[in-house]
Amino acid sequence: MNKTNIIVIMADQLRFDFIGKFTPHINSLIKDSMHYTNAYCVSPLCVPSRGSFFTSTYPSSNGCLINPWELEDEKYGKVKGDIKTFYEYFENDWDLWHTGKQHLLTFHDLEERANNKVQWLKLEGRYEKELKNNNIQLPGGKEYRQFCPEIKNGKYTKIRSYSVPTVGLYDHDMKYFFDRFILKDSLHAIKSRDKNKAFCLSAMFLAPHPPLQIPEPYYSMFKEVEIPENVGRWYNGQSPLQLYQLTGFFGSRYSREQWKEIWRVYAGLVTLLDDCVGELIRSLKENDLYDDSVIVFTSDHGEMLGSHGLWQKMCLYEESLRVPLSIKAPLKKFAGEKILQSVSHLDVLPTILELSNSNIPNSLQGKSLLRYFNANQKQELVFAQFDGNGSLGTFQRGVINGQYKFMVDKIHNEMFFELYDLMNDPQERQNIIHTESEIANELAKTLIEHLIALNDPIQFSIDDLNECRQAHSDLKISTFFDLP
Repeated sequence: MNKTNIIVIMADQLRFDFIGKFTPHINSLIKDSMHYTNAYCVSPLCVPSRGSFFTSTYPSSNGCLINPWELEDEKYGKVKGDIKTFYEYFENDWDLWHTGKQHLLTFHDLEERANNKVQWLKLEGRYEKELKNNNIQLPGGKEYRQFCPEIKNGKYTKIRSYSVPTVGLYDHDMKYFFDRFILKDSLHAIKSRDKNKAFCLSAMFLAPHPPLQIPEPYYSMFKEVEIPENVGRWYNGQSPLQLYQLTGFFGSRYSREQWKEIWRVYAGLVTLLDDCVGELIRSLKENDLYDDSVIVFTSDHGEMLGSHGLWQKMCLYEESLRVPLSIKAPLKKFAGEKILQSVSHLDVLPTILELSNSNIPNSLQGKSLLRYFNANQKQELVFAQFDGNGSLGTFQRGVINGQYKFMVDKIHNEMFFELYDLMNDPQERQNIIHTESEIANELAKTLIEHLIALNDPIQFSIDDLNECRQAHSDLKISTFFDLP
């Protein structure tokens, strides 16, 4: 049986609500695809998100919980060696290439083990070397980073440097920017592929991840971008524990006026990404690969960009957890279909396997998204988790049933609970944990059962929920504070 070409295009830190006005090329791909309008990553952080996406397993199951930047917690940042990844499913019968960011980390040294079967054109190392050889500075720098406290190993606080929303012009030729380098590698993969085998490309772009120092014409492309009502505002019903993370530590310093300038530059970076995707799709068409391919477009997670007064991702609010997701089937089957149910990144790998006529192992914790073309298919629950950034220490767990999202935020022995009606309050401005106790208790019990089934180290009880309600009974009425 002839194999189907497979193309996975992943952005980094792309908000779902920037798809449309700023993405004409991605919009064209969506028209040829199944479009999942309410898709969620499993963990809103680069390494664990990709660990779940490329294995169809929860972080609590595969062991990849954090970005492993701290030596003491490094073991929590890699997928277990006995868990099969996307690359291992397709390395034997496909001509498989990886381009761009390589943040799928495994204990069995994925790159070395698959070196003879996968063409690795990863960004890290090669990009820095090319810029150094041309005497060109990297985008970003000291002025685009600041220090903040971070809990290490759940016990100690240390100082770490992270990106902040400083914006600026990258005054070098656009070919030296991250994503043009990734595009060049991706086009090379298409042209250099083994035409005797089906083609498989994993193209991992960096945009619109910070630093927000970007080249022209994108830096000056937009004079002003409208910002949502919840940007630059801290709601009294949202978790105050966010202030212990870089999300609130940095994000709460900026006013709505300052966020407007940040949004303007971020929009330009999204359009830069869109142009790269457009050139990649054009090359697929020119090389007769487009029609017969499965093409996935998504992002590893979103970006708060000032919503709730927060910066970056690392939380379970919509702007961080929700992602764009479209899947083009061969010969444009299901083209233009819009799926409104909430779905998970866990389901993408099984969908690719089904569309490529491959077996779907029972070990996968996701299920093919083609099930939603069954008229009797009901909304299924979507679960998400966060376990800390560069090391363990801050934890969040959540469940979405389509209309409602229930979340628990935990640091040390303190917990904070939130419930939002996504249908009537899509910007999550009103925490209804106090007024909708029946819905909250039902979803809490569902989440408790899920965590027990996964042997998740984070557990809570209904008594914990009731205690939090009592302690924060003054938050029944929603108010907000303009920042800073």
